[in-house]
Amino acid sequence: MTTEKKVARRKLSLLELAADLGNVSKACRVMGYSRQQFYEIRRNFQTYGAEGLIDRLPGARGPHPNRVAAEVEQAILDHALAHPCHGPMRVAQELVLRGVQVSSDGVRGVWQRHALLTKHDRLLRLKKATAERKLTLSDDQVRLLERFSPEFRERHIEAPHTGALVAVDTFFVGALKGVGKVYLQTAIDCHSRHAWARLYPNKLPLTAVQLMNNDVLPTFDAHDARIDAVLSDNGREFCGREDQHPYELFLQLEGIEHKRTRVKRPQSNGIVERLHRPLLDEHFRVEGRRTWFETIEEMQGALDEYLVAYNTRRPHQGRGMNGRTPAKAFIDGLPKETNAPTSKPNKAA
Repeated sequence: MTTEKKVARRKLSLLELAADLGNVSKACRVMGYSRQQFYEIRRNFQTYGAEGLIDRLPGARGPHPNRVAAEVEQAILDHALAHPCHGPMRVAQELVLRGVQVSSDGVRGVWQRHALLTKHDRLLRLKKATAERKLTLSDDQVRLLERFSPEFRERHIEAPHTGALVAVDTFFVGALKGVGKVYLQTAIDCHSRHAWARLYPNKLPLTAVQLMNNDVLPTFDAHDARIDAVLSDNGREFCGREDQHPYELFLQLEGIEHKRTRVKRPQSNGIVERLHRPLLDEHFRVEGRRTWFETIEEMQGALDEYLVAYNTRRPHQGRGMNGRTPAKAFIDGLPKETNAPTSKPNKAA
């Protein structure tokens, strides 16, 4: 029996006891009620019957008559999903511009009913909506999620098989006496973490093409595999007019899709960015203190030895690697249709 039913039964017992004793005062003393309460209980019982014995809270029943309309409430919730960091006054002003009349207090009332009073609660709602269903996020929503959600900020690049996506980047190594600045062109297969790298005295589209043509593509050709897409930043060595830029023309000739990271979003090309860390810590900072390099060719020879160990003997514990070497993951991740020899397009055309 619920508490409300217990209270209603006690009130009914009060009425029955007063009828049996014929004395209202004595019945009230026995049951612990006042005479004013007794007459109010009897009046409610005579008016509403058994329902009148249940305690009723003061105020309107059901939705309050001053509550905003359903379509206004939905507009407020939609705006909170699109702009979770807007305050109640800003939301009210934005909705007024769209022809929806509501006050800032009305906005807060809707937020309170849906447990969205704090900015943190509204951001959690946006994160949950993103996880449960597919929707197109605006740049502002992506920026806010990356700022407040570490999980969203560190989301992973999906590469289902070897060659699905190759990330490329240019990295400034340092300066060599008598040579000048030294740049490192790097490429990594996002599925297997197989890496390629070559040193150059400049960062030009030609050097980016040389790394792909002389190092990356021959590795895939040796396994009858192909590259589906290349991911780069918006550097001038990678991006330009599609009908004139050497790197763009090279990718078109090879039938490779060119994807670009968003401006000010370095984490979107995080796999190749993380490749630079072991290259610095395990190779350049060690070899730079152990060996005196005079030419880029000497530096490249030492780098080639490190890359052989990196790809064939160094176990990786990254996402999906499970202690495998990049060379083994490269073989394991080859699409099944590439196991059989395939004819290649005529590049001379």
